[in-house]
Amino acid sequence: MKDLTMEDFQTTVDQVLTRNKSLLDIMSKCQQSLAGVERTVIKAVTNCGCVQIEGKRQVVPETASLSEMKDYMDNQVRGELCPRCRELLDREMGKNLFYLTALCNTLNIDIYEVLTNEKERLNTLGKYSLR
Repeated sequence: MKDLTMEDFQTTVDQVLTRNKSLLDIMSKCQQSLAGVERTVIKAVTNCGCVQIEGKRQVVPETASLSEMKDYMDNQVRGELCPRCRELLDREMGKNLFYLTALCNTLNIDIYEVLTNEKERLNTLGKYSLR
């Protein structure tokens, strides 16, 4: 059964998108919105300081198995987003989802199917997908 929230979102995007209907516009807006997500995370680190990035080499013992590797990997983020940065990031991620969904609409792709197919691939490959 289809998730009504995804279907509703895809329908709403189709109804709302007016100015940037061409494929090239949508693709450039998709890139721009992703840059907005990245910029917001960067500002959370550099301006607000609510999160820090502790970038360093990931150290995994040579004897670690593939299933143990995840235990040694670190996202290198310290702290938590403050409410303001979380709100801004939520807004930027929403824009990105909007344009990704618009891209799906333009190419007649059901975003729900994209998500379920990817979930199936991940479940099939499991940790061997190495993402």
